[in-house]
Amino acid sequence: MDFDPSPTAREYLANLHEFMDQHVYPAEPVYHRWRAAAGHDNHDLPPVMEDLKAEARRRGLWNLFLPEVSGLSVTDYAALAEVTGRSPVLAPQALNCSAPDTGNMEVLHMFGTTDQRTRWLEPLLEGRIRSAFAMTEPDVASSDAANIATSIVRDGGDYVVNGRKWWISGAADPRCAVFIVMGKTDPDGPAHRQQSMILVPRDTPGVEVVRSLPVFGYQDQEGHCELRFTDVRVPAANLIAGEGDGFMIAQARLGPGRVHHCMRAIGMAERALELMVRRANERVAFGKPLAAQGVVQQQIAESRLAIEQARLLVLKTAWLIDNHGTKEARTEISAIKVAAPRVAVDVIDRAIQVHGGAGVSDDFPLARMYAHARAMRIFDGPDEVHLRSLARQEVKRHA
Repeated sequence: MDFDPSPTAREYLANLHEFMDQHVYPAEPVYHRWRAAAGHDNHDLPPVMEDLKAEARRRGLWNLFLPEVSGLSVTDYAALAEVTGRSPVLAPQALNCSAPDTGNMEVLHMFGTTDQRTRWLEPLLEGRIRSAFAMTEPDVASSDAANIATSIVRDGGDYVVNGRKWWISGAADPRCAVFIVMGKTDPDGPAHRQQSMILVPRDTPGVEVVRSLPVFGYQDQEGHCELRFTDVRVPAANLIAGEGDGFMIAQARLGPGRVHHCMRAIGMAERALELMVRRANERVAFGKPLAAQGVVQQQIAESRLAIEQARLLVLKTAWLIDNHGTKEARTEISAIKVAAPRVAVDVIDRAIQVHGGAGVSDDFPLARMYAHARAMRIFDGPDEVHLRSLARQEVKRHA
């Protein structure tokens, strides 16, 4: 296995590191001050983000997640995703590489009709609109996707959508123009052929954004919303692929996307470790720097070991996807979704501990990073679901 970035990826990496140092990190306090002044229930985009997007486009750092645009493999892009994870609120969006838009763009690229691509994919690639992926529901255990109860019923030339969704990231953003909704078109069909996906424009009558949910008290700019669909009527042409293809589309969407998520988690962990070491060198307790205290040294060493192991596992997964496809990497795709967020949570927690009271304040990015990393252990499938899948594969392999 060769994880060495291609020459193209190395050029992007040098460009991205410069962009982060000169533009993204200095923009973080500007972004958060604007949001604090506007009120966290205000989901408008801070103006500094448009400045970052313009600079990223000028540098050619745009839509790098899509191989057909960037020329990068999944393994190549993994290294870039790690760098953007160091500033998870600003950097991915600045590059038009933030979820859920990346997954939705991949779905439209792979399965969309010409009309669907023209109407939705092109403005998403241009960064003129945003989108959301509506799957999780409050009334069922959505970790089992077969439970999804939202109905999508054919009625002449239309489909009618009814149901409730929640934790729909991006739905509060005023730029969010369309939802990809997963629901049942055939409740009595085979378990993995009951579900379909359909495009629902946000301004369709019957679509209601009920509320935006905070994560550990943090209200993100794009929001994580509860939605209600009441007799929402959209043209049959809005169906993605065919009836019953929902699970197939979801699986195709998940492989590279999990690599992106997990490498960003590792980027968060790397930044947390840097902050931990810097703090340990600056603070003195009991007559010597924290960095000279054995207990802190152990925290630093354990963090480095964990990050390196997780990174290698994610890079192996990216290599398998590039060389053998997502189907052959399905075990590793489950494994990284457990391993990378777990490492990020542990490392950030140690960094918070070394910072003391400062670590839980907003003077450092650690508390917000912890909230995001901890939530990763639930969204996109909780740890327990992936561990169950891993165990079943292992038992099957030895049977």
